Amino acid sequence: MCEPARARRSAGRSGGRSARVAARSAPLDEALRPIRAGMPGGQYKPLTDAGVARIHQAALQALEEVGLSNAPASGVEILTGAGAILGEDGRIRFPRALVEDMLAVACRDLTLHGREEKHDLHLSGTNVHFGTAGAAVHIVDLERNEYRDSTAQDLYNAARITHNLDNVHFFQRAMVCRDVVDNFDMDVNTLYACLSGTTKHVGTSFSDPSHVAGCFDLLHMVAGGEAAWRARPFVSNSNCFVVPPMKFAEESCRVMEDCVRRGMPVLLLSAGQAGATAPAPIALAIVQAVAECLAGVVYVNAIQPGAPAIFGTWPFVSDLRTGAMSGGSAEQALLTAGCAQMHRFYGLPGGAAAGISDSKLPDMQAGWEQAITNTLAGLSGLNMVYEAVGMHASLLGFCLESLVLGDDILGQVLRCVRGIDVTEDSVAIDAIKEACLGGPGHYLGADQTLRLMQTEYVYPALGNRMSPKEWVEAGKPLLLDRAIARKNDILARAGSQISPDLDAAIRSRFNIHFR
Repeated sequence: MCEPARARRSAGRSGGRSARVAARSAPLDEALRPIRAGMPGGQYKPLTDAGVARIHQAALQALEEVGLSNAPASGVEILTGAGAILGEDGRIRFPRALVEDMLAVACRDLTLHGREEKHDLHLSGTNVHFGTAGAAVHIVDLERNEYRDSTAQDLYNAARITHNLDNVHFFQRAMVCRDVVDNFDMDVNTLYACLSGTTKHVGTSFSDPSHVAGCFDLLHMVAGGEAAWRARPFVSNSNCFVVPPMKFAEESCRVMEDCVRRGMPVLLLSAGQAGATAPAPIALAIVQAVAECLAGVVYVNAIQPGAPAIFGTWPFVSDLRTGAMSGGSAEQALLTAGCAQMHRFYGLPGGAAAGISDSKLPDMQAGWEQAITNTLAGLSGLNMVYEAVGMHASLLGFCLESLVLGDDILGQVLRCVRGIDVTEDSVAIDAIKEACLGGPGHYLGADQTLRLMQTEYVYPALGNRMSPKEWVEAGKPLLLDRAIARKNDILARAGSQISPDLDAAIRSRFNIHFR
């Protein structure tokens, strides 16, 4: 390259870079951000229309001919009262007409509220939202390079971090408070750790039907009374109401009945494992999950027509060589995307799992597993993508640094979900003319480039885009070290989302284990 040309390019690069840095540092209005919660997906469809119809018909057949066993007495009364049939074998079977009638009155266009309106999640169409979930029993401690028992403090910290991440839109209980021995205290601490850490929508579960009332006392205290709670219920119940294959979970069903009557949205969660508790064929695993969740739709709407419920088909995958769960596999990504198509077929708000890693640490394996499964979930238009960040060891371990790194992954995923904007302005060749016909021969520093820097492009908070030379000059920073630093920085700044007076009142009534 001749010296004059090199000088011109160097000057253009320097001026363009300064302008880009200045533009990027300026705050951007929420409506102008390139990515946000609730962007529509649906571009990816692993099932054909004929395949969707066949799965639907097979699910109806399974409900009519196989049905579900082990309904609690209250469930038998509710379901048979609506038109289900109790067989001599004790199984509840569902006539097709009953399923279709309940689908006609089921809740659609559901809004899951946050404690702040800006965190409301609108579950309609193919709107996509990413968040946490799970019941990990270990915390992956990168600073000590070990797995240890998860605690209520860890859960509170995870909620505080989530509150400060743009691309993690809700916080569902991600780990078990193993330092809390009493089961009621565990349910209370699980709920309160989540609520103390974030005002985003929270998901939780209850280990025993008798615990629901006491936990709702806490909820009413936080909401400012029962009426305020019912007006904007900001917590949903993650409810494993079935034990696959095709069997009700009696205690969870009783919890579900109570939560529905108390105005709490319910995630109807079917979590079979293909090759173990669900059939090995991917399509048939979806059939079973759909059948089980349709039974849940009948159940919930027989209690209260139009009750807020999420169609939670969560079939997982087995590594058929060992029988172990494989949450980060391509088959898992396909299962989740196929379930999203079935949610759209029914027009119901839906949720499923993605973003799980089988890797024990946030390494390259974790990166590809989390990216592939989350991308397919987002592109398929899944309303609620659970377990999208932080999960390792096939749901046994949760990592706070991975939660932070996952925010970067989800930023890139959401950019893929948004797709390519083809408008009159975006394909007009004026910019090409300006650059090539008497212009500088490049687009660095151009008005259009600067205008689109923040509205068209997404930049990672931790991902490293330095040149090798810049990386060396910066001291060869490592990604995990930066993740640890950002985690600690967030925790140093993030306070409780509960007022001191209310916190004192709650602690005087309940046995709270975290600081």
